[in-house]
Amino acid sequence: MYFQHDAALWRDFPALVPGVLYAEGITADAAPDTDPYIATAKARLADGPESEFPEIQAWRRAFARMGLKPTQYRCAAESLLRRFRTQGSLPRLHPLVEECNAVSLAFAVPVAVLDADQVAWPLEVRYASGDEDYLTFGGEVEHPAPGEVIFVDQAGQAHARRWTNRQSGRSAVSPATSTVLIVAEALHEGASTTIPELIDALTTEIGTTWPATPQIAVLTPASPRFTPHVHDREGSLVWAD
Repeated sequence: MYFQHDAALWRDFPALVPGVLYAEGITADAAPDTDPYIATAKARLADGPESEFPEIQAWRRAFARMGLKPTQYRCAAESLLRRFRTQGSLPRLHPLVEECNAVSLAFAVPVAVLDADQVAWPLEVRYASGDEDYLTFGGEVEHPAPGEVIFVDQAGQAHARRWTNRQSGRSAVSPATSTVLIVAEALHEGASTTIPELIDALTTEIGTTWPATPQIAVLTPASPRFTPHVHDREGSLVWAD
């Protein structure tokens, strides 16, 4: 059981800085404090729209390089910021998703949250071959085009399309979710500072809100793989494959 980015992505996007967090013991009855992160996002947006943020501009350049129109396909953080700027609020969802959305707003960095039990490990971010399956939130099955950047497991199930654009309904967090993998990725100058700060913030918030001790890592080309220590339902440590 591990998570990693394919070497081709490190080659093509050398500015990439990913942070990962694995946590057990998540429940749907918690009430995280998102107000500080919402306030940070409001303050940043008061100085200008999200399209001017260096974090968002870096993802727009990456999308353009992937052949995607940046105003048609946005990274998740830009979509959240845009919705927040125009509507003044975010939808009520699972409390962990709300926490991650708030942190994503504050840092202007896309944050993916996956139900780890719905992934056929290992999970890799790589270019699609064209035969992977992607399950939409509406229950439809799509097939990412060859060369599209996806999150994909060993069963050929894509858990995110267009890199940081859209997650899959297959591993979406639900009231039954207890174990999660969280991935934050940045490409802007200063990402090597931003991502550790973001992961530290999530670690603190999750450890305060849930009976969880998150396992975290910031990945690099020299150390690209994250392998969490997994516990069974009785709490015993199970060494991941």
